[in-house]
Amino acid sequence: MAKKRVEVMVTAFRDGFQSVYGARVQTKDFLPAVEAAAEAGISHFEAGGGARFQSLYFYCNEDAFEMMDSFRRSAGPDANLQTLARGTNVVGLESQSSDIIKLHAQMFKKHGITTIRNFDALNDVNNLDYSGRCIHEAGLKHEVCVTLMGLPPGLSGAHTPDFYIQVLNRILEAGIPYDSVCFKDASGTATPATVYETIKKAREILGKNTHLRYHTHETAGISVSCYRAALDAGADGIDLSLAPCSGGTCQPDIVVMWHALRGTEYDLGVDIEKILKAESVFKDCMKDYMLPPEATTVEPLIPFSPMPGGALTANTQMMRDNNILDKFPDVIAAMREVVHRGGFGTSVTPVSQFYFQQAFNNVMFGDWKKIAKSYGEMVLGYFGKTPVEPDPEIVKLAQEQLGMEPTKKSPLEINDANPEKGIEPARKRLEAAGLPITDENLFIAATCKDKGIAYLKGEAVLGVRKKTVKAKGENGYTVTVDKKSYSVFIEGDKATVNGRAYDIAIQEGMAEKAVGTAEKSHAKGTPVKAPMPGAIVRVQVKEGDSVKTGTVLLVLEAMKMETEIKAPQDGVVGAVQVKKGDQVTAGQILVSLT
Repeated sequence: MAKKRVEVMVTAFRDGFQSVYGARVQTKDFLPAVEAAAEAGISHFEAGGGARFQSLYFYCNEDAFEMMDSFRRSAGPDANLQTLARGTNVVGLESQSSDIIKLHAQMFKKHGITTIRNFDALNDVNNLDYSGRCIHEAGLKHEVCVTLMGLPPGLSGAHTPDFYIQVLNRILEAGIPYDSVCFKDASGTATPATVYETIKKAREILGKNTHLRYHTHETAGISVSCYRAALDAGADGIDLSLAPCSGGTCQPDIVVMWHALRGTEYDLGVDIEKILKAESVFKDCMKDYMLPPEATTVEPLIPFSPMPGGALTANTQMMRDNNILDKFPDVIAAMREVVHRGGFGTSVTPVSQFYFQQAFNNVMFGDWKKIAKSYGEMVLGYFGKTPVEPDPEIVKLAQEQLGMEPTKKSPLEINDANPEKGIEPARKRLEAAGLPITDENLFIAATCKDKGIAYLKGEAVLGVRKKTVKAKGENGYTVTVDKKSYSVFIEGDKATVNGRAYDIAIQEGMAEKAVGTAEKSHAKGTPVKAPMPGAIVRVQVKEGDSVKTGTVLLVLEAMKMETEIKAPQDGVVGAVQVKKGDQVTAGQILVSLT
């Protein structure tokens, strides 16, 4: 009897990069692996979108559109190149206006993409409707998506096979054009039984001719079982990865799944020897990148606090950068309550980041003392309708702390009425910066904002995490400050500190300015200190400014959140001891008031 051919999409160069390296991988380093995979017979690649859009501007000092063009050249003209979009958010953490959503589809079509997988973390079909139509009208294949998550033991609310089928039926009732359907579990926490029942019912509804895919991660250790359940229930395709971006927080490896299906009625349609050769090339490509240990391991606690693989390593790496990785277990433990009281949106970008940010705040500032802006906006309805109603107490806290009223308007309606969103505000940002007005630049300015403008102006800072190595006869160093160790490598006017790159200038002796700054640290007045580690993204006052209680002095970014540092009293700014771009530690004096 002929075996059933299983269609495979290789996720190594998008989801794999996000799940292992926080999406911080430079294009030139991995293209030989794409070529090797294509030579091995792989013809369906996940090639961008999701976090692999913003990360190129934020950390890699590269253009995502140029990356997609290069990917197309390496994969060949006939490859199915697929990207990931987040409904009305497209490839940003914020939801976008309709003109930017349309431009997203047009630009990705222009730059060689074949298919866009389109999901909404809240499973709000209204968020999939317009974005899906734009994808279809641009001439792209639209893979519409339902998102899955296993709830922590003892919790109930949505996230059952019946709930997922209700979402699918609403997609069909809305008449959204699609070419394939995917059920996506970014945290790898849906049980095999739930997967089987969901896919089986979906197949009955969609009929035998609709291409039906399942996507999961190995984070909780059950991905192979879930893939087998999906195939037995009638799925046509699954997502697999390549070592070193496989297993752990990623999808299972092609070789692992090939082995699991040996002797069954299923065939991945690959030459396993050629796949092994391609993996060897890929491992060599990635040998200089820092491989965090948590990226390659199964985490048994994940079912109790669903955290997607792509978000897990991105967050642990940021915590590692800020020397607070010891707080990670506490944050993960705090996620259970955050998910429960937030309305059970699926733990996938951007909602997974909202959950983590709120759990982080609960650990760092005390339970619910500080509502994370995006989490608060979600429970207030600004990202759409959550699967169940959020806890009224949390809604009230968000309303009070953010100064925002709950809404039932759609994100698209809200964003189209917002004068700060859309093509025209993006055009003004480009004009103010003296940058060319192109469709690509408009999209970058709209979705990446200040960091996108910084890239276009040539001011982006490289933040790729590579191993500290010796080069050109120079040495790496271990520097210990306040009992904390930092790996430092200096070459020319660049320094890499714990994998983060900085521009530097080294001179003999102590510069007068540095001495002056040191003296200011002892100036009289009330010190305003950093509440947590992070980077200074804006300084909004200067020495001599008069300020009132509550005036925003600086803005600190940590864990993808911006925290306003406000004046604790009326006064005059006596000294500003940091500048934009500085990394600061918790308790460090930022400003003094007299």
